[in-house]
Amino acid sequence: MRLGMLLRYHGHDLALNEVLEAERLGYDSVWSGEAYGTDAVTPTAWILARTTKIRAGTGIMQMQARTPACTAMTALTLQALSNNRFLLGIGASGPQVVEGWHGVPFGKPMARTREYIEILRKILKRDAALQHQGELYQIPYTGPGATGLGKPLKSILHGDPNMPIYAASITPIGLRTAGEVADGVLPIFMSPEKTKMVTDPLRAGIARGIAKGRPGRSLADFDVAPYVRIAMGSDLQACRDALKPELALYVGGMGARSKNFYNDVTKQLGYEEAAVKIQDAFLGGRRAEAIAAVPDAFVDEVSLVGSPERIRDRLQAWKEAGRTHEVGSMLLSGATVDSLRVVAEAVL
Repeated sequence: MRLGMLLRYHGHDLALNEVLEAERLGYDSVWSGEAYGTDAVTPTAWILARTTKIRAGTGIMQMQARTPACTAMTALTLQALSNNRFLLGIGASGPQVVEGWHGVPFGKPMARTREYIEILRKILKRDAALQHQGELYQIPYTGPGATGLGKPLKSILHGDPNMPIYAASITPIGLRTAGEVADGVLPIFMSPEKTKMVTDPLRAGIARGIAKGRPGRSLADFDVAPYVRIAMGSDLQACRDALKPELALYVGGMGARSKNFYNDVTKQLGYEEAAVKIQDAFLGGRRAEAIAAVPDAFVDEVSLVGSPERIRDRLQAWKEAGRTHEVGSMLLSGATVDSLRVVAEAVL
């Protein structure tokens, strides 16, 4: 099992000391995300410029914010500048961000993921000038407002045609799609005891991809890279409580009542009553109540909390999931220099 870490969402604090220590310890990757503030690409480029060995990726670039060709150009450029250390992660985000921030329709996220990755692969492989006629993307564009002057083009840059593409998916249909068309997946919540919630849909998608012409693939070739929050300290309850505000935000507030993927996954993990309470309180403006409703057991199951000894003990379940290829990479969120060292000593 490889180790990675996540950057914070704040452009003024990229945790460079932690990144440099992770690189020294042998961590494989560092990832930058975006919601509706800091973008994913700029911090990734900054980290690649300040390091020499560790890989850096976008976890994730929102598809609706960029055309597939724009994402491909960004990936090819960062790949070229970093000696092939760039990792490409994309995702559909959610209706609140896509329509409320980017001002475009949320549309059909699974169809978009398939077309988007298909176009990315065409650009990376450079077998021919780019052409694509799909439901969501037409290249060259010939629809309303077109000049008729567009022509198929081929990337000037020659990159790695096998650049791995990660998808951010947590729903069963999203995981099946990721297994079918991507090379890795970035689940935001995962339990090492309930890995089949993620891997069963992935296996079904991988099988479908093989049937459609992507042979020689199995779960061992696919990188399941969950986000795992970590809070290390002598006071176990304080460590749990430090993670609850972010968990409450995702479970309760990242989406509408009728469409919150994180809330759905929390229910599937076995915390249905708590998920309802968290969402009711959060959407009702009672944020403190929502935070208090996050169960300790939920925090313990999907995170690493407590003393170094307790974290080492909990890592055994994650290592077993890695041994069976249920987890390929563990991406730590909120890691400090000390906790990076504890996890590295236990895993690497």
